[in-house]
Amino acid sequence: MKLIVDVGNTLVKFGVFNKDILQYNIGCLKEDFFKTLSKTNKLYPGIKEAIVSSVGKFTGNELSELQKRYAVFILTPKANLPFANLYATPETLGVDRIALVSAAAAKYPNKNTLVIDAGSCITYDFLTSENEYLGGAISPGLSMRYISLNTFTENLPLLETKIIDKSIGDSTESSIHLGVVKGVLNEIDGFISSYKKKYKDLTVILTGGDAHFLLDSLKNDIFANSNFLLEGLNFILEHNKD
Repeated sequence: MKLIVDVGNTLVKFGVFNKDILQYNIGCLKEDFFKTLSKTNKLYPGIKEAIVSSVGKFTGNELSELQKRYAVFILTPKANLPFANLYATPETLGVDRIALVSAAAAKYPNKNTLVIDAGSCITYDFLTSENEYLGGAISPGLSMRYISLNTFTENLPLLETKIIDKSIGDSTESSIHLGVVKGVLNEIDGFISSYKKKYKDLTVILTGGDAHFLLDSLKNDIFANSNFLLEGLNFILEHNKD
């Protein structure tokens, strides 16, 4: 069995795979890392190896604890990847994006695939039907947009994400919700439409913590998969055994 550890900007996510099947997954705050790791290990004592993907802070103590328990593979842009990386600056490509593109390569071979990860940031990553990664885009996520409005103005309140059934904001709060959420929805639909003009057979995957807020309000046909990144990390671990 394999342990997948995804260290994000906000949470740490653990996944346990038996071959290609996700048996268990759990997320925790970074301060709860050791407690959650211990719980996971007790539930699945047969874990022998692990992969770590980190875009957030990950201390030597946390890595050392993993290495005491398992054979650990640390994902970097220099890893053996299951796709041709045509990014102009491959050394700067985030390991989270690498994992998402790897999942696309594994699950949708020979298809033009756009992966949209709606998390702290919204990332767009495009893999061609020839298995070539061309790049994509990065923009602020929902929470970041709400926070920025509050942080960089004197009077705008900090609100929680909310989808409202209005086309015109008739109060400051409804105007913020419309500006943030509708802005993100229009952005995502716009990106998808622009890719579809060039790639008619486009497959679109939506994942990330805010995917559930957005999915039903998007106009385009999309496959939702909340575990897409974990599946990509599992595939990379298997790929690097060869």
